[in-house]
Amino acid sequence: MKALKTWPAAERRGIIGVFTDIDDTLTTDGAITRDALQSLVDLKAAGLHVIPITGRPVGWSEPFALGWPVDAIVAENGAVALQKGLRPMRNGREKLSRLYHQDAPTRAANHTRMQQVSQRVLREVHGSVLAQDSAGRETDIAIDHSEFSHLPPERIVQAVRIMQSEGMNATVSSIHINGWFGAHNKLEGARWVVRELLGRDLDAEIGRWVYVGDSTNDQLMFEAFAHSVGVANIRRFEAQLSHQPRYITEGERGAGFSEVAAALLEARRT
Repeated sequence: MKALKTWPAAERRGIIGVFTDIDDTLTTDGAITRDALQSLVDLKAAGLHVIPITGRPVGWSEPFALGWPVDAIVAENGAVALQKGLRPMRNGREKLSRLYHQDAPTRAANHTRMQQVSQRVLREVHGSVLAQDSAGRETDIAIDHSEFSHLPPERIVQAVRIMQSEGMNATVSSIHINGWFGAHNKLEGARWVVRELLGRDLDAEIGRWVYVGDSTNDQLMFEAFAHSVGVANIRRFEAQLSHQPRYITEGERGAGFSEVAAALLEARRT
């Protein structure tokens, strides 16, 4: 991983959009800081697309999709996109539109199977608990390993193996172990949202987008995006990364994201 300051200005100047993780990338101690929020404002004002993409549930993501200056939020690891301004306002308030990667019958069938797998994990992995945001989830399950509970590495691995043995995709973020049925993931979700909401082909222009993340569940994005950045707290996962980001910030979490935004905006002014 190279220092962010080595990112050539000519490359930064060509960036048209930013994909970013949320937890421990945009947020710090569970909340977005003033500097990170201002960075979102400044990026949008400069005409860049900004799309957070997260393993968090759709219910948890709704207030941020309404309140943050972003094009959309893709939740549940690529399964659901939230965009404001597509539905009529009610009582003077903007309404969110939801776009799903899977159709309703598929989601219903998968939901039943997922609950069975989650109960198996809770039975077999000592100390495991569902993530506290589980009530807002529609297309995946989440086991807490570092947000409000703690699981040692060997039990995280055990939970992942149980999910995979049941035919699920499984990934580990900085706080949760997520499992789901289906072909979607963060990268497919990024392709899908660019196609569905912007009418464009991400693969054809991926060299003009940057991805910012902090954890092992961002590896697919680090591999796919030529312009990828890890905020400094990614160091805690460095030994587990088979695909590292190209650059790393000096600051952790929201401060690191603000460094990325500042680097992009500085290049556009020169």
